[in-house]
Parts: sequence; C-alpha cells; structure tokens
Amino acid sequence: MEQRVVTIIGGTGFVGRYVVKQLAAAGYTLRVISRHPNMALHLKTSGSVGQIVLMEGNLGDPQSLNGKIEGSYAVINLVGIMFESGKQTFAALHTHGVEKLAQMARAAGVKRFIHVSALGVDKASGSHYARSKMLGEKAVLDAFPQATILRPSVIFGPEDNFLNLFACMASLSPALPLINSGQTRFQPVYVGDVAKAVEVCLNRPDTMGQLYELGGPEVLTFRDIVKHVMQIIGKQRLLVSLPTPIASAIGFCCETPVLSIPFDLFSLLAALPVPNQPLLTRDQVKLLKYDNIVSSTTHHFAALGISPTAMDMVVPEYLARFHKKVA
Repeated sequence: MEQRVVTIIGGTGFVGRYVVKQLAAAGYTLRVISRHPNMALHLKTSGSVGQIVLMEGNLGDPQSLNGKIEGSYAVINLVGIMFESGKQTFAALHTHGVEKLAQMARAAGVKRFIHVSALGVDKASGSHYARSKMLGEKAVLDAFPQATILRPSVIFGPEDNFLNLFACMASLSPALPLINSGQTRFQPVYVGDVAKAVEVCLNRPDTMGQLYELGGPEVLTFRDIVKHVMQIIGKQRLLVSLPTPIASAIGFCCETPVLSIPFDLFSLLAALPVPNQPLLTRDQVKLLKYDNIVSSTTHHFAALGISPTAMDMVVPEYLARFHKKVA
C-alpha cells in the first residue's frame, strides 16, 4: 500500500488510541494532534520509528491547527466530550471546531474526511450534546460533502468510562440508581470494532459521503447492562429507579463543585479513566430518555464487512479486577 499521511484529531483519547494502533499496523503515517502531546508518547510504540508524529493542537482553537493538515491524504476527527468545562464546550468542539476543521481539510486538498459522531444524536433533540453533534455533522457535510460519518453506540473496552464506572460503583455502593427505570436501550459496541471501521472506510472509496451507524450484536436495556456487570464482578446490589426530576437535581449538584461532594461516592472518579468528571449531568439525564440503537434505514457494520464483537468476549477479562475486591 502506498504510504499515506493521515492526520488524527483527538488521537490520544479512548477511541483514538485504538484507531492509532489500527492504522499504524495498516502502514499509514500518522500525525496525532492533541492538546497535550507530551502525555501521549506511549502512542509512538504502536508504530515504527518516525511513523507516528505527535503534534500540539486544540479543536476548540482551530488556528492552532494551521499548517498541520497540509499534505494529509485523510483527516479523522475523534474529538468528543460528555460534559462541558471552561472553554471546552459542546458548541466549541462538536460544532464550530469540526466546521473549521472540515473547511481547512477541503482547502488543503485532503481526499478523505472521517468524522466520528454518536448514535442517537438525531433523535435526542432535548440534549445540548446531541444538538451540537448534529450541527457538527451538518457543518462537516456542508464543507466536505464526501465526508464519511460514523455514529457508534456507547463504546466499551478496557479503558472505557462506561462499564468500568458501573463496576466501580457496584464495588463501593450498596445501591445503584436506574434513571428512566433503566429502560433506555443501548447497543454497546467494542472500541476495536470502531477502530476497524475507520480503517475500512479509509480503504474503500465507496464509503465516501456515507453515514454508518455502529452498534454491537446485542440490544440491552440500561438495567440489563448494570445487572450483567454485577454478575461479572460477583456483586449483588439494590437497583433503585430514579425519577427524572430527581436525577436532574442530582446532575445539577454534580455539575456544581461546591455541591458535588455528597455525590462523588468517596472519590469514585479517581479510579476511572477520565478523572474529575461529574458522575452525572443534567444533559446526560436528557440523553437517557432516548434509545441508543441503530436504525433500519442506515448502513451498519455489515456494510463494512465487520462482525461486531459481543460484550462477553472481552468484558469479563477487564472487569476481573473488580471481582477480586471483597464487598
């Protein structure tokens, strides 16, 4: 394969690390742009000497990306946040930042643009997160009509902040809350499958201008997922349905530093891959009103020739560390 330069924005995050490893193994030369490249030196071990170049840049400040996209065959955007902090807002990153990025890519003559969004953002109209993601998708396609959009469901993997969160909570708390009675449906997708989808899209011209919804092989309710995690780690906990108004009030408290201490479950977040994030936000409560499963009218993994990985193939192994702790 002709050696091509691929620029990855957000390549040091959870999904980004897997995408870097996947594309490095496929022989691409990678520019990995992040706010703190000095904290991502370990990514260089995913490729040969000089194959992976770390660069400083911030999607929230598009000017910081000037001169760092030129010469790229493809640009991949993986930036996404679940809560806002300072200048790192949904609008700044999910909408305005990706719009500028797509415009810069087009001006630089980039051939491929892959934008990783999120499943269900077209339905969760009441959420600021979802709205910013939808506006971002539109902005990308307006600037770069041949862009490929990937919408994964909630992503699981060894470093996730999803199943690890529930396992950690079950290890520390006698009861676990279920917002919306735990009836929201998800289609959890393995992080390695998302990375593989990115590679397939890069290699296949027919994916240009297409939208793919990426869901795993199982559709599970929030309650099902929590119960499954408890089974894996060998814990029995009381499941308490939490009415939406109460969940929103707790979310407000978690978002407010002076009020969040009673809800931090004794520094629970210190054990998670993303420290210092709120346990819950009001916007996340809004998201939990909507199912997070693929629709019947879009392309899925099958169109990419990928068989998605079941949770039981990988989850028990990385949650085993919680099983060893005696409640």
